[in-house]
Amino acid sequence: MTWLDPDTVQLRQPKASHWEAPFLYLLFGRERALLIDTGATSDEGQFPLRAAIDRLIAEWLRRNPVVFVRPYPLVVAHSHAHGDHIAGDPLLRDRPGTTVVGTSPAEVIGFFGFRSWPEETVAFDLGRRVIDVIGGPGHEPSAVVFFDRRTGILFTGDTVLPARLYVRDLPQFRATIERLIRFRDDPPAPVREVRGAHIEMSSTPGEDYPAGTVDQPDEAPLPLRPGVLDRVLSALDDLRGEPGERIVRKRFILVLDR
Repeated sequence: MTWLDPDTVQLRQPKASHWEAPFLYLLFGRERALLIDTGATSDEGQFPLRAAIDRLIAEWLRRNPVVFVRPYPLVVAHSHAHGDHIAGDPLLRDRPGTTVVGTSPAEVIGFFGFRSWPEETVAFDLGRRVIDVIGGPGHEPSAVVFFDRRTGILFTGDTVLPARLYVRDLPQFRATIERLIRFRDDPPAPVREVRGAHIEMSSTPGEDYPAGTVDQPDEAPLPLRPGVLDRVLSALDDLRGEPGERIVRKRFILVLDR
């Protein structure tokens, strides 16, 4: 795990427990914390998610004694509903003070209060820390993107990342990328970088690690510059619409998965 700043933690599930090795993010506010995704296993022995979250929250509370609410609330939400991002939910459902957001589009819309899905952006306040929740279907119907105004990080799940971008609904995916570009170009705070949920690209431009790889010694870096959104949109323009079609770029590979 890595503290990106005193109030933001990046976690990664070990490859030894699941080859997908998803990244998870824990964001602390004065009134509650937000965990984005829970990983690819419900086996605490393989990936001790519950213990890690308890330890990180306890550490943060020791450094922030003015937070008086006990138990300190935790909201568990998801970038999308695929199994490698929600499998750890059962490990946290019975945790005191914890709310696990459902994974259907209706549950996501209802919890965050979307009135115009997916076009609307909804502000979600953690307490002196506002997270913008942006509708993001196309890879998966309930997908959302989270923007942290404090760090300037756009948390994009499996939508944009140094990996294979699987497009399952092309019109929706394109609309999501266009929506993210509009948000980036007129944000409530500067967008500094994009962080997704996996690394599948190597450091050699345009070369990826095959699905199922458990040893990736030469990975590309996880953060992407905000300009990557324009390159994804350009790659979408190059699609001919053939199922399984791949468009290779330096930092990602677009795959029409339908």
